Amino acid sequence: MVAGEVIGEASTAGSARERFERIYRSLRERIVLLDYPPGERLSEEVLAEEFGVSRTPIRRVLARLESEGLVRSLHGVGTLVTDVDRTELFQVYRLRMELAELIGRLDPAPPGEGGLVRFRDLLARCDGLVDKPDPREFARINMEFFHALTALTVNEPLREISERLYYRTTRIWLTSISHMNLPQEMRFFRREVADIVAAVEIGDLEAVGHIRRSHISMSFTRLRLNNGAAA
Repeated sequence: MVAGEVIGEASTAGSARERFERIYRSLRERIVLLDYPPGERLSEEVLAEEFGVSRTPIRRVLARLESEGLVRSLHGVGTLVTDVDRTELFQVYRLRMELAELIGRLDPAPPGEGGLVRFRDLLARCDGLVDKPDPREFARINMEFFHALTALTVNEPLREISERLYYRTTRIWLTSISHMNLPQEMRFFRREVADIVAAVEIGDLEAVGHIRRSHISMSFTRLRLNNGAAA
């Protein structure tokens, strides 16, 4: 095998991985934003046509989403988006609280000027949410904020576990919004982002973890109270 063939194979493999990740992230986002509501059937054929691929990578993506609890495969039915099991996901929420403090303690990674700009931009977008609450935009900013936070550590196991758990719980908020005070939730979130931006600006990444844990705890408590009241 000549060098050009090796490079070509590596490039093809890299493109396949990138395509897989793009499809995976797209479907995951649609699920957590409720574009695909619980019970929605995901057709391999339709998705393959949409993304311009064979059904094989679609099956791999759906298998990964199933391993993360976002879809389930039923014989004779197909692949369905899972429902939001609050009892199970509240347990996941509690685990997320414990992991949050590790962000600034395990292999911390200072954000640099680019990271600071990213955090400040998120805070500016939060200001807009406070003035004009929008649940879908909140969900998008929340996801971007989460990824900005996980970039503060280079500990890959922590990042992978945190991401998996985050996407297991994030749908709870959108499915509960009708029972919550949306403007108040926007203000709570804006305060969290502002506190973390302040900690990042002075380089206190350990404080970031403590702040994050505190706000996850308060969010969890509000969700339980509001869901209890709705029941």
